[in-house]
Amino acid sequence: MADNSFSDGVPSDSVETAKNASGDAEKLTDQVMQNPQVLAALQERLDNVSHTPSSYIETLPKAVKRRINALKQLQVRCAHIEAKFYEEVHDLERKYAALYQPLFDKRREFITGDVEPTDAESEWHSENEEEEELAGDMKSKVVIAEKEAAAAEEPNPKGIPEFWFTIFRNVDMLSELVQEYDEPILKHLQDIKVKFSDPGQPMSFVLEFHFEPNDYFTNSVLTKTYKMKSEPDKADPFSFEGPEIVDCEGCTIDWKKGKNVTVKTIKKKQKHKGRGTVRTITKQVPNESFFNFFSPLKASGDGESLDEDSEFTLASDFEIGHFFRERIVPRAVLYFTGEAIEDDDNFEEGEEGEEEELEGDEEGEDEDDAEINPKV
Repeated sequence: MADNSFSDGVPSDSVETAKNASGDAEKLTDQVMQNPQVLAALQERLDNVSHTPSSYIETLPKAVKRRINALKQLQVRCAHIEAKFYEEVHDLERKYAALYQPLFDKRREFITGDVEPTDAESEWHSENEEEEELAGDMKSKVVIAEKEAAAAEEPNPKGIPEFWFTIFRNVDMLSELVQEYDEPILKHLQDIKVKFSDPGQPMSFVLEFHFEPNDYFTNSVLTKTYKMKSEPDKADPFSFEGPEIVDCEGCTIDWKKGKNVTVKTIKKKQKHKGRGTVRTITKQVPNESFFNFFSPLKASGDGESLDEDSEFTLASDFEIGHFFRERIVPRAVLYFTGEAIEDDDNFEEGEEGEEEELEGDEEGEDEDDAEINPKV
């Protein structure tokens, strides 16, 4: 009688167990696949995979892929043309900077008190002018006389005291950099200028901080140079979005003795290994200060990458330099009064606000478009 306990060298009970397990797995799979939620999740995943741009491109014939590569070649050429466009924009900025400068020079004269503005130059119509006039008409002559007497007794300081320091205090991006011991120095700041690179020179701009004579350093001007690049990256040409700051250079501050706020002196105890005696030494270590702004990190140019903290510090430095150039210097008086800061806050709230869907007939929609976009 044949022994049926083995089949091809495998015990029959093991074969039976495997069959049962396989059957259970098939039943479980059938049950899972009948679950609508599971099916929906699988379908969504398949839809996402099948509709990604890369997966679609992979399905195209070689002849079509070849034509797409040709389009990419054209796109790279477009990026190089765009780079030339921004170079010409830089030339245009330089041209108009020369037109702005006489106005900025007069601004400095008013701030420092070297020149007193005329009545015509000082005239400004406020939004509440009509209300103020009506209120003034209702006041008695006695009150007006008292106000005139009080005005005559008011102090009349030279120029606009602490003009630039007030801007530093008003703007969060700048006030975060300023330490308490920086403040007396910044009160001597008289002007900030932007100088663009000369024609034919590599693209860059220089921030000039002009100081009156003070007890802290002998420099009359502190400078910060930002080097820019307006060309697509060879490794990633499609990432080009216009000129970018790629490096910056500061200047040497000639501190007077004992006035350098960028370092601090600390005492440290040292114990002699052999004799066991202890001595106290003093050493200077870096100190947080706005004036570290003039000793920036160097962007790595030797192929070595910066660590994450250094990259963040450098990116913040670039952002501050750009902010001085684009916002602070051109609109200084509005940052002094706080009006520019209010405008910035309102703009940010508008961007983050909820979108409102416009409804109406065809004519009404055109009117709404015109209201949203004045160019329409």
